[in-house]
Amino acid sequence: METRNLRKERIGIVTSNKMQKSIVVAEVKKVKHPMYGKFVLKTKKYVAHDETNDCNIGDTVKIMETKPMSKSKCWRLVEIIERAK
Repeated sequence: METRNLRKERIGIVTSNKMQKSIVVAEVKKVKHPMYGKFVLKTKKYVAHDETNDCNIGDTVKIMETKPMSKSKCWRLVEIIERAK
């Protein structure tokens, strides 16, 4: 039996849910500037597949890499970690 490779997982905050069955998730990282040493916030956005349209803006979610579903969508929703207040 073949073993599957590990899928990448990311945790981020939902910034948009206006599309049908799709969400935009922003992952924010603190990166130290190489020369000045100051910590800078870096934001990366992912378009993820949400089959049940269950997520709302502000939710903290976990997404996982998957096969491409469209031009920009190659991530899928795994779980909702925390609901927006």
